[in-house]
Amino acid sequence: MLLSIDTCGPLGTVALARLTSDDPEILGQTEIPGKTWSAQLIPAIRELLTHHNATVSQIATIVVTNGPGSFTGIRIGLSTAKGLAEAHAIPILAVSRLAVLAHKAQTSAAAVDASRHEFYFGDYFRPTPEESLLTPDHFKQRANPLAQTLAVCEESVHSLAPAATLVAPPTAADALRYALPRLRARAFDDPTTLDGNYLRRSDAEIFSKPKMHPAQP
Repeated sequence: MLLSIDTCGPLGTVALARLTSDDPEILGQTEIPGKTWSAQLIPAIRELLTHHNATVSQIATIVVTNGPGSFTGIRIGLSTAKGLAEAHAIPILAVSRLAVLAHKAQTSAAAVDASRHEFYFGDYFRPTPEESLLTPDHFKQRANPLAQTLAVCEESVHSLAPAATLVAPPTAADALRYALPRLRARAFDDPTTLDGNYLRRSDAEIFSKPKMHPAQP
């Protein structure tokens, strides 16, 4: 059994699958409304397992999408995945939401709306993938030459890159399909050091004021 968690976007998803000789066989997927992850993620996992007569002890690997996207969503999804992995000695494997989107659309680049008039951008043309946070002008400079080889999943991004390939947002099931080569290679992550793929500092870091030091006598 494979469990996949994605709470990076406006809508979260949890998927359960069985690894076959070809693609993962998706047994079921549950949607979780945005901003309800802290209350609904664990019950959604429990209900999904119960519906398929499965238990946590049967999960061979947990795949978690660790960003970029919602800071709160990333933290909740990642902490839940790591908690299950550590408590039950289950291998964990983290994937990028941008890379999953590009794989879903069969393109070599992907972009999602980062809000605040910025965009998360992933370039997978190169041997070493590059992911970054771009301004609208910089995004258009990168997106226009790519045309349909750029994947997007939101109208707000598609309006700035109309030639891009528009697909539905990536889900936990899509993350399982993308992770298949690493699953077969058993290329797992260390849950003790695994962190979110944020690409941007949190609000607390951005808006925190530097501490004032008392004047020296």
